[in-house]
Amino acid sequence: MMGKYTIIIFICILTSASELIAQKVDVPIFHESHVERKKESPFSDAVQVGNLFFLSGQIGIDNTTRTVVSGGIVAETKQTIQNIQDVLQHHGMELNNVVKCTVILHSMADFATFNEVYSNYFPQKPARTTFAASGLAMDAKIEIEVVAVKND
Repeated sequence: MMGKYTIIIFICILTSASELIAQKVDVPIFHESHVERKKESPFSDAVQVGNLFFLSGQIGIDNTTRTVVSGGIVAETKQTIQNIQDVLQHHGMELNNVVKCTVILHSMADFATFNEVYSNYFPQKPARTTFAASGLAMDAKIEIEVVAVKND
């Protein structure tokens, strides 16, 4: 009687183990920047886990001059989103692949103006968190990081 239960338990364990082995395990891929000057940065432009891409925060920097664009929150928002588009395109995606944005503004006084510009780029309305923080890199007025899903 004991032998019968031992065999049944063994079969259950074996079945469970084979199911675990068959599961796909996604290993993070740390992608190097497509911008030559940024390849020396101590972080990845994007980290891929399966079909999810986690992009590092982007600011309104002109990647040629390596300076923040002039023109205030409108110009910086447009350049920031352009930089996001560039990273996404490098990985075969577009803004409509974005499912989550985290927006950091230097001042919440810029919220309405930022929101007006942002709305033109994200009509699909991805989930979003927006807050203010002082001391953004290079005295930027805005930083945006995104999560995107790449559909095969």
